[in-house]
Amino acid sequence: MTRTSPSRHRTPGWQRGYVRTIALTDLLAAVVGAASGFALRFGAGDPLHLTSSSATAVLWAGSLLPPLWVATMLMFRAYEPRFLGVGSDEFQRVLLAGTTVAAGVATLSWALALDVARGFVIVALPLAGLLTVVFRLIARRRLHRRRRAGQAMQSTLVAGHPAAVARLVGQVRRNTDHGLRVDAVCTPDGRPHPVLEQLEVPVVGTLEQVAQVARRMDVDVVATLTCPELDGPVLRKLGWELEGTRADLIVAPALTDIVGPRVVIRPVSGLPLLHVDRPELRGLRHIGKALFDRGSAALALFLLAPAFAAIAVAVRLDSPGPAFFRQRRVGRDGVEFTMLKFRSMSTDAERRLIDLREQSEGNGLLFKMRVDPRVTRVGARLRRYSLDELPQLVNVLRGDMSLVGPRPPLPSEVAGYGVDLRRRLLVKPGLTGLWQVSGRSDLSLDESTRLDLQYVENWSPTFDAMILVKTVQAVFGGRGAY
Repeated sequence: MTRTSPSRHRTPGWQRGYVRTIALTDLLAAVVGAASGFALRFGAGDPLHLTSSSATAVLWAGSLLPPLWVATMLMFRAYEPRFLGVGSDEFQRVLLAGTTVAAGVATLSWALALDVARGFVIVALPLAGLLTVVFRLIARRRLHRRRRAGQAMQSTLVAGHPAAVARLVGQVRRNTDHGLRVDAVCTPDGRPHPVLEQLEVPVVGTLEQVAQVARRMDVDVVATLTCPELDGPVLRKLGWELEGTRADLIVAPALTDIVGPRVVIRPVSGLPLLHVDRPELRGLRHIGKALFDRGSAALALFLLAPAFAAIAVAVRLDSPGPAFFRQRRVGRDGVEFTMLKFRSMSTDAERRLIDLREQSEGNGLLFKMRVDPRVTRVGARLRRYSLDELPQLVNVLRGDMSLVGPRPPLPSEVAGYGVDLRRRLLVKPGLTGLWQVSGRSDLSLDESTRLDLQYVENWSPTFDAMILVKTVQAVFGGRGAY
């Protein structure tokens, strides 16, 4: 078989441009950090006229910081395309690189008795790190906007059984931020399948022809889904065959919803086995989560008190009835509590629900309508930006809810739960969660369930922080809110 030299395979233009952009912004962040550190230490005078040894040392450090900063980012692989644009790996590498530079500057300053630390370790380096993260976040948001428009995508060939492939295609199309665009599929028999035809994804070969198809189509990614035909030896051979192409090989394991620190590679008798830790449902970090929740809720309620008063008045003036809506929901371990919201519907909403039940556009268990006649004028605006949910901060302060967690279900929903869904009740429900940042009311029942279970199985403080940041974007975007 003739192999094409890897050197001939080009990196996509958008990818080269993206890496070049963040490298330049990293350099800019270091220049601004160095200049700020020097100015804070010695004022805004001409640095060339400062003759003290301290000024000379800081001037040298400031001159060397920008190239050193970029070189350290490169060393920690903060420019590798697979870590860019999505996930937290990129920022973890930025943090490691920045910490390494700070430690190096501090050590050299101490070892050589240079008075550099105050201006750089305390001012310049933290500022450079902060600007690096901000610039990269801006670049990432621009990339995500391009991907929502169908640009800057990676052409992907998926190999697996039709049903599994269809699920993957659905998830990839719902979340374009990852940049995968499924262009073709290889299945065990290589024949068209109704579920794939419905998704308008062509079947172009069998599982034995994956490498040939990838070479012919010049795809960026080959994604394989767990199935008996794609076992270890087959995947190893496929990896060898793809070495002559530009395609990256990614493998979706059976435990697709268990990620992060819970899964580690554990070598046993020369075999790389996946070790899966138990989910963290109790413990010291959950105590820290509870303290953070209540402290943040108390602060938010204090700061938002004027907004609460304004919204309450607007609700009362818009339609007769109370400003707040109270409803029984189910919390951790199946304990019921009264959840608070600003009233966004008419007071006879529950009675009118009987007549509207057949018009539901929700996901099965949850009633939803894009144009619900029960919603008031003020209520529609509140729902658009999730302002109606702000009183749930009181539930967080009481300990009934958390800032981040699964969606708080109704008792009638819980009555229909199976074993899988009941795992939602192992943690406190959240004011926001993966469901909030992934489409809200636009999600199907299966997708909503998968996201809630993914949160329960993989909770971590970093996961919570990521969801809180994405919640702000989702709320201002208003996507899936009705």
